[in-house]
Amino acid sequence: MAASSVLSLSGLCHWAAWLFLLYLLYKASTLYLRWQQLRRVFSAFPGPERHWLYGNAHELKEDGTDLDVMDGFAKQYEYGYPLWIGSFYASLMVGHPEYAKAILTRQVLEILDIIVGSLTIRGGDRTGGYIIVHQGLINAFGDPKDNVVYRFLVPWIGKGLLVLSGPKWFQHRKLLTPAFHYDVLKPYIKLMSDCTNTMLDTWEKLVPDQKPLELFHYVSLMTLDSIMKCAFSYESNCQNDSENEYIKAVYELSHLVEYRSRCYPYHNSLIFYLSPHGARFRRALKIVHEHTSNVIKQRKEALKQVTELEKVKQRRHLDFLDILLYAKDENGQGLSDEDLQAEVDTFMFEGHDTTASGVSWTLYCLAKHPEHQEKCREEIREVLGERNTVEWEDLGKMPYTTMCVKESMRLYPPVPVVARELSQPITFCDGRSLPKGTNVFLNIFSINRNPDMWEEPEVFDPLRFSPDNPIKKHAYSFIPFSAGSRNCIGQNFAMHEMKVAVALTLQRFELTPDLDKDKEPLKAILVVLRSLNGIHVNLRKLQRKS
Repeated sequence: MAASSVLSLSGLCHWAAWLFLLYLLYKASTLYLRWQQLRRVFSAFPGPERHWLYGNAHELKEDGTDLDVMDGFAKQYEYGYPLWIGSFYASLMVGHPEYAKAILTRQVLEILDIIVGSLTIRGGDRTGGYIIVHQGLINAFGDPKDNVVYRFLVPWIGKGLLVLSGPKWFQHRKLLTPAFHYDVLKPYIKLMSDCTNTMLDTWEKLVPDQKPLELFHYVSLMTLDSIMKCAFSYESNCQNDSENEYIKAVYELSHLVEYRSRCYPYHNSLIFYLSPHGARFRRALKIVHEHTSNVIKQRKEALKQVTELEKVKQRRHLDFLDILLYAKDENGQGLSDEDLQAEVDTFMFEGHDTTASGVSWTLYCLAKHPEHQEKCREEIREVLGERNTVEWEDLGKMPYTTMCVKESMRLYPPVPVVARELSQPITFCDGRSLPKGTNVFLNIFSINRNPDMWEEPEVFDPLRFSPDNPIKKHAYSFIPFSAGSRNCIGQNFAMHEMKVAVALTLQRFELTPDLDKDKEPLKAILVVLRSLNGIHVNLRKLQRKS
């Protein structure tokens, strides 16, 4: 009996070994076929030499040079080049406006083809034609976000507007658009001013220390405070909490998402989950999700007795969360609890971290270029006088400051790289093609610095954006908010906040660069554009002019 059991166990082990070997052979053949497929897809696109195992990943070293390395490749390979992460994952890295235009605008051409085709096919059957057109419109609202890169964000921000595609993306975009109407944005300007002044009050206390100030930390707290007050009518008091857990968790998640995208074994969810990095990711997720859940819970409690949006408007300004909670589609359906959580998580992150990047890099540029800083200050003093609050009407009266913000975003775009997965084959202006399913990265950092589009692209020159500048820009040579149907829905909110923050800062302080070479910012793609060693400037308090 015992011998029979041993033989039975031995047989099972034998079969398990064979099954495991077959599985390994299956995986090996699958990877080989994947490698061959990618080689064929990118055969027409020369690119940097790649390592047989690491691909090009070993050249991206997380030392503040990654963007410059990729920009060097973009200048060497005019329109785009394949970037390999390991041997089995590759994307076309696009660094030219013409290729960006083809990717971001072809949906319009698809819509026209659908309309013409439907009328031809259906003849006089208008109802059938409209069905085809409607489905085509839904399918044409942008290629889905790259499924490898953006799926790493899903545990954090859920399937909200940033990562959705197809009909559900269209539904959410339609429901959220009223939240960015200028009537909704107008009351935010006063709140943005208050939050900026709270930050500047803190800086005034630090000026006597005579030490360089690291901008990003304080600006992140300010933009979080601002998004909480503007979009969620929530008093967080986060600017008085220098050890804010949410800010720390966002930074941790940003770092881990970026690190996971570079580390090919971490593309496997189980391996990542079991790793120390996965444990850190889950701890940070818990903090972030508790924060947003608490905001939603408090608002739902407050609105239990209010059934109409107009009644909310009588009590206070409407905000982003009000519109989310009351939004209904044509069938009377609102957002599910899961969708609501995803959109709040998305906007909580995008609405503060990207703007913090834009403000910080703008102030850094102005610190390095005192002549432009002073021109902005003169303009701001003329508009604001002795007021320390920006008003809605002031925003259109600061053209030079606006040009400086745009030039800073050209050089330091808050989101330096975005990704797409092609939903249909595409042929570019030079005749080269990519099939459906190909992953494409739009390197906004390189597009905004393309030497074919910009004279002396590394030079900070706000006059590039002057209405009087005779040089006409390519429509896709400056896309800090992306472009096309999937452009940033909150770009007006972000631009308003950046102008408010820059204006009130320059009204109160003179900024100069930190001359310590070790403090020169090391650019890093941590979902948004950050600096590995911070963004440091010196501050000098200005006296009010009588």
